[in-house]
Amino acid sequence: MTSVAASELLFDPNRYSGEQFDEGSRQLLRDTIDWFESRGKVRLLADYHKKVFYQDFLDFAAEKGLFSTFLTPSRDADGKPFARWDTARIAALSEILGFYGLNYWYPWQVTILGLGPVWQSGNDNARKRAAEALDAGAVGAFGLSEKEHGADIYSSDMVLTPTADGGYTATGGKYYIGNGNCARIVSVFGRIEGVEGPDQYVFFLADSQRDEFEVVKNIVPSQMYVAEFRLQDYPVAAEDILHVGDEAFSAALNTVNIGKFNLCFGGIGMTTHSLYEAITHAHNRILFGKPVTTFPHVRRQFVDAYTRLYAMRLFSDRAVDYFRTAGPDDRRYLLFNPITKMKVTTEAQKSIALLADIVAAKGFETDSYLAVAKTDVDGLPKLEGTVAVNLALIAKFMPAYLFNPSDAYADVPTRTDPGDDEFLFRQGPARGLSKVQFHPWRPVYERSRHLPNVARFLEQVEGLITLLTEATPDANQQRDIDFGLALTEMFTLVVYGQLILEQAAIVGVDDVLVDQIFDILIRDFDAAALDLYGKSSSSEAQQRIALDAIRKPVVDQERFDDILARVIALSGAYEMRP
Repeated sequence: MTSVAASELLFDPNRYSGEQFDEGSRQLLRDTIDWFESRGKVRLLADYHKKVFYQDFLDFAAEKGLFSTFLTPSRDADGKPFARWDTARIAALSEILGFYGLNYWYPWQVTILGLGPVWQSGNDNARKRAAEALDAGAVGAFGLSEKEHGADIYSSDMVLTPTADGGYTATGGKYYIGNGNCARIVSVFGRIEGVEGPDQYVFFLADSQRDEFEVVKNIVPSQMYVAEFRLQDYPVAAEDILHVGDEAFSAALNTVNIGKFNLCFGGIGMTTHSLYEAITHAHNRILFGKPVTTFPHVRRQFVDAYTRLYAMRLFSDRAVDYFRTAGPDDRRYLLFNPITKMKVTTEAQKSIALLADIVAAKGFETDSYLAVAKTDVDGLPKLEGTVAVNLALIAKFMPAYLFNPSDAYADVPTRTDPGDDEFLFRQGPARGLSKVQFHPWRPVYERSRHLPNVARFLEQVEGLITLLTEATPDANQQRDIDFGLALTEMFTLVVYGQLILEQAAIVGVDDVLVDQIFDILIRDFDAAALDLYGKSSSSEAQQRIALDAIRKPVVDQERFDDILARVIALSGAYEMRP
């Protein structure tokens, strides 16, 4: 175990080294930071408010080979140095781009999604074309959702009509497609005319620069280009087909598995930048003769925002390890993935809302990063599935996680080693989630039971176990999504806390910060338990158990003051260059 100062876990452009990566990766990450810093905050915010398309960033990425190096599996890179699909490295760049703004993270994110069906495909011709396009500086797009059907992949109006030469023509529209105005790698989901059942589904490769590809409009008022596009008799040859049948259906879901993970790191970056700006402003702002940071409610808000950010960091970093260690017999990442998407992104919302409340009017000004972040962060939980969709997915894992752990897994190490995470592109059929097993959760908590709030949170977890075993939701409640969401919120906190404890032990985070994190988890569990209590369908037994699980965190003023001092120490630590 390597002990670290808590401050070292926060991204800081002034001292970022990327020492865990190889030389080529470190240089590209540093080049990206330097590009934003040399461009400066004035330009960053001016372009945001004027809704200037980020072509200059795409030009920079193309010049440096940024996307091609970070997003081309080594088997497709034709020997290009440092090229691989490395989740740890992708997470690092996602955080950096989020730090400077969601609008710069977004084209990177949707390129990842667009590449998902390609790298899962056995079509070597299409893979070669995609790799060459990336190497030339192209970006990708994921043509899945439609205006009338959203992401309901059972109901696609993108229709492929067979032609005499054995190919197809594709006609139909797609909606809410990032990079749809400029992507040369567009993975499009559709169905074959005249075919019924699973065999009708197909993924094919398209190019936004073809004449048969019509960009209708940008559907959002933003720097981002989120396109509505239409294909009209777009020629689709055999070499354009990526997947057909069940394989196409699974490729869609597995691509979302790969892509949604990066939302959490975008949120961590946005929250970190917001924290630097907010504490520097508040600590140097004098009201009624005192710094704003002397007011009790502000102190509490800063401690909560800071602590939530560290919890986000610890959980997400540990989840990377499970992604990179995944294989056919270890699919634990399928639970941790929707939690990073649902929980971490909503934590970013909460933290930024706290910071915005502190800075008040400053958070509306045109020269404030926080004004940008508090607007854009609300988009993160709504990308790649809503919070409700991800909670419903998380619920599938609850019985196996809580009641049927397996001792078959070896300990998972920290995974920052260079290498391709190639299993992500051969995940197989997107089913069987309820059969995924997990390592025992209780020992992880028991090792930290000496911390007062960990012990108290464990009491709440036992309350959840009691509810599930002694007041088991009946068939009607199991079909009631609203009831299930409240229950799954409680379960999510158990998983969230486990990975936080694992990562805290690995990197040596001190007990003071860990105990403060569980102060928050206790309060969040209380809120979920009270929500369950108030559901119209909850039984008297469930209501009683839910109320019995409510706890007050163990109050420790010395611990609180310690964390507050860490927040105040960040005043002036980082300010983006003008």
